[in-house]
Amino acid sequence: MGSKDRLAHLWARLGLALALGLTPLAAAADLPIEQGLALALSAEREAMRGVTPLLVTRATSPLDSPESLLRYDPEYLRALPRSADEATQCLAEAIYHESRGEDVMGQFAVAEVILNRVDLPNYPDTVCGVVHQNAQMRNACQFSYACNGRSRAMSDADARRLAEGIAQVLLSGAPRELTDGATHFHTTDVRPRWSATFRRTARIGVHLFYREPLRISSN
Repeated sequence: MGSKDRLAHLWARLGLALALGLTPLAAAADLPIEQGLALALSAEREAMRGVTPLLVTRATSPLDSPESLLRYDPEYLRALPRSADEATQCLAEAIYHESRGEDVMGQFAVAEVILNRVDLPNYPDTVCGVVHQNAQMRNACQFSYACNGRSRAMSDADARRLAEGIAQVLLSGAPRELTDGATHFHTTDVRPRWSATFRRTARIGVHLFYREPLRISSN
């Protein structure tokens, strides 16, 4: 490829990165073309890591049942009849305290982590057991709100009803399709030790999601 063709090729790819609105481009404006392009493509790859196969399928395939999207409609979720079921209330409490600042999918994603743990042998086999695991240990529990000494009350009525609706829908058997089996999550402003070894499965809002390696117990 001649130098002119090579330069044209690089500019074409850089134009694609610009169209995607990648943030490192502004910082790379005065860098050599190859270096700026490398930064842009690195940012693109990082963004794509948070897109699960199921989300790609949802975005590119016709929906056989458009009604299924109602479970991501906040108004629909808030309008569901309230349930006093213990598992629903435990799950709603965790959703509320761990993710009420996220959009509805971000809250579903956090709830998926809890239910994924319930299904695994190395965690308690109930929703309340998972949510309150080690709650008696100050600042050493699985979900920080459960042992930080603060009130667990869900004082924001709208956020509470949304959390309860999400909990009801998932406990009724809605598919867990956002986090690819994640068992852990953390916000983007912290980096726990386990994040270096667990497989990252998704990024939704300010949360990163990971799947813990399967532990096989020996007899």
